[in-house]
Amino acid sequence: MRLQHATWQEVEAYLQRSTGIILPIGSTEQHGPNGLLGTDAICPEAIAWALGERHGVLVGPTQSIGMAQHHLAFPGTITLRPSTLIAVLRDTIVSLARHGFTHVFLLNGHGGNIATVNAAFAEVYSERSLLGLSGELDLTLFNWFAGRRGRELAESLYGDAEGSHATASEVSLSWFARPEAVKQVSMSPQVASRGSAQCDADEFRRRFPDGRMGSDPSLASIEHGARFLEAGVEDAWEAYRAFTGQA
Repeated sequence: MRLQHATWQEVEAYLQRSTGIILPIGSTEQHGPNGLLGTDAICPEAIAWALGERHGVLVGPTQSIGMAQHHLAFPGTITLRPSTLIAVLRDTIVSLARHGFTHVFLLNGHGGNIATVNAAFAEVYSERSLLGLSGELDLTLFNWFAGRRGRELAESLYGDAEGSHATASEVSLSWFARPEAVKQVSMSPQVASRGSAQCDADEFRRRFPDGRMGSDPSLASIEHGARFLEAGVEDAWEAYRAFTGQA
């Protein structure tokens, strides 16, 4: 069930049986020579939509612009300042809490969002404490790319060539979700160099000229993407059930 495809009456009825919601969050940023700019949003969105269809969980709109300042030297990247993303997430969560949602599960596709999302959670909790607001409100972040089944699958398929950005796993999943956008591009070097992304945009491009970090996304395929979707759904559903206390 997707929030944007529901009426308010349907959401009201959903809240009678569940107060949990999944919010996909990602980024709009470069993903190397053959990866889509929307990869980090497409991947968690695909997993979330599958969860909604299979398990009847309400899925909110995807936050497709994240904290990606270090990718700005590559055309097409869009970023929010950490303070802006914190404000967007705070207002989103508070809106949902007003309606009676008590468990907000952010399903994330971008490592650069992690610190900012956790800061947004701290803002929400601090505001509630300072204002003396009562009532249950639990927030959590789950990174689909860090799930056990997904990591094991990536290791078995790609080994060290998986890397840490513009990876074959995320490119595969995005291609499965958007097969019309598959791009076959040669990589040079075959496996990109490794290093830290803790830098500004110009330095990032100097370190990683084609945008990849330790990866060989030419190994990606739609068939692999189907397997990553299943792994991601199982990992995320396990985490969601534990978070909400569902049997």
